[in-house]
Amino acid sequence: MPPVGPLPVSAADAPLYANRVRVYPKAVQGPVRRFKWAVLIACLTIYYLLPWLRWNRGVTQPNQAVLLDIAHERFWFFGLEFWPQDIYYLTGLLIMGAVALFLVTSLFGRVWCGYACPQTVWTDLFMWVERLIEGDRNERMKRDAAPIRFDTAWRKAAKHIVWVGIAFWTGGAWIMYYVDAPTVTVQFWTGRASSEVYLFTGLFTATTYLLAGWAREQVCTYMCPWPRFQSAMLDEQSLTVTYQAWRGEPRTRGKRAPAAGGDCVDCGACVNVCPTGIDIRDGIQMECIGCGLCIDACNHVMAKTGRPGWLITWDTLADQAAKAAGKHAPFKLFRPRTIIYLSALGIAASIMVVALALRPGIGLSVLHDRAPLFVRLPDGGLRNGYTVKIVNKAAVPKTFELAVQGLTGAVLAEADEGIGAAPLLKLPVDADNVGTFRVLVTGPSAASVDGSQPIEFLLRDTATGEQTVYQSVFMGPVAGRR
Repeated sequence: MPPVGPLPVSAADAPLYANRVRVYPKAVQGPVRRFKWAVLIACLTIYYLLPWLRWNRGVTQPNQAVLLDIAHERFWFFGLEFWPQDIYYLTGLLIMGAVALFLVTSLFGRVWCGYACPQTVWTDLFMWVERLIEGDRNERMKRDAAPIRFDTAWRKAAKHIVWVGIAFWTGGAWIMYYVDAPTVTVQFWTGRASSEVYLFTGLFTATTYLLAGWAREQVCTYMCPWPRFQSAMLDEQSLTVTYQAWRGEPRTRGKRAPAAGGDCVDCGACVNVCPTGIDIRDGIQMECIGCGLCIDACNHVMAKTGRPGWLITWDTLADQAAKAAGKHAPFKLFRPRTIIYLSALGIAASIMVVALALRPGIGLSVLHDRAPLFVRLPDGGLRNGYTVKIVNKAAVPKTFELAVQGLTGAVLAEADEGIGAAPLLKLPVDADNVGTFRVLVTGPSAASVDGSQPIEFLLRDTATGEQTVYQSVFMGPVAGRR
C-alpha cells in the first residue's frame, strides 16, 4: 500500500500567478547613493525645466527651445527644425540610441537601468517621499503588519497625496513639450486648455503614479523587455556590480569571525537596500538593475566589523576569476563586441551629421492628375495636369522658379493663380510653409512615346540658387490609337 500524504507539486500544477512579495528598501548613505542623487536631480531638472527654455527664432516662429508642435507638424530642437518629411532622422536617432545602449551595457552592465531610466528616477523619488513620511524600512514593515491606526492612516494618505502631486507635475511637464509651456500653463489653470491637454495630463499622471508608486520593481522585472536579453550584451569583461565570493566565502557571523571564515558576515544589509529585493551574492540576475546601493550598504558593515571595504564592488567576471587565483585581469575596453558597437555607432552618427549638413532647405513633390490623364488641344498639342507642392523651410517668404526638362517645347501655366503660360514659372511660397499649385504642362502632339514620356520638374530657389528635381511623366495617347 502506497504511503498516505500530500503529493508533490509538479511544475504543471504550480500556480501561474503568485502574489507579489513586497520589497521594503532600506535607506543607505555612501558615494554610490550620492552619485544616484546627483543623476536623479540632473534628470528631473532637465525634464521639468527644459520646456521653459527659450530660443529666439524670429517673430513668426515659436521661441520654445524644444517643441514637438503636432498641430503645425514641426519639431523644434534649439536651432534645428524638422518637418514630417524628416522622419528618417528619428529612425537614425533611435538606431543610435539602441546601439549606444548596447555599447554601454556591454561595458558597464545595466547602468542605464540603475541611474537614468525614467522608471528608476521616479521610483527613487517616490521612495524618498515614502521614507520621509512613513519612516525607514523597519518602521514601514511594522506599520503594514499592525492593524491600521490613525498614525498609519494619515501618513499613508499624506504619502499618496504627495505622490499624486509629483505625478501631476510630471504629466503636466510632458504636455509642455507639445504646446508652448507658458501658454498652456495659463490655459490649463484658467480652464481654456483643449480637452486633449486635460486628457493626456490625466493619463500621464495616472501612469506615473501607478508605475512609480505601486508597480515599482514589477516594471523592471516583468514589464520591461530589456532584462530578458541584456545577458546577450554582457561578457566576462563587462564591468558589473559583483560580490567577491573568493573573499567573502565562507560566510561567518559577528565581528570576530574565525580566521578561516570569509569577510561576509551574512548580515543581509545588501538585500535590505536592494530596490528589487534580490541577493547580489547569488551572482548576476535578471532583476538586478545595477544601481550599486548594495556596495554602500556592505561598506558600512565592513567598516563596523573591521574588514576591508568593497566586498561588493564593480568588477568583471574575468578579474574575479583571476583574483580568486591570486592574479589580476585588467579591464579591456576594446574587444570584439565593443568594437562592433563603436563602429556601428560611429557610422550611424556620421550619416546623421552628413544628412543634417546636406539637408535641403526646399522640397518638391509632384502628383500627376488621374483623370483625365491628358487633354488634346485644338491645335493638336497635349496638356497634362499636375499638383505641385513646394516646401519652403526658410523663415522668410521666397520665390521659386519651376521648369520642365525632357519635354521639347514645354509650356507651363498655373491654373488657379493664372500664372503663365511660359517655359518657366515663378511661384511664391510663404515662410516656413508648403505652397500647393495647380500646374498645367503643354507639349507638342509628338511629345509622348507609347503613351508616356519621362520628364523632370526642376525647382530653383531664386535667392540662394538651391535646386531640387522631381521625376514624373508626361502622358499621351498610345501609338496606333491617336
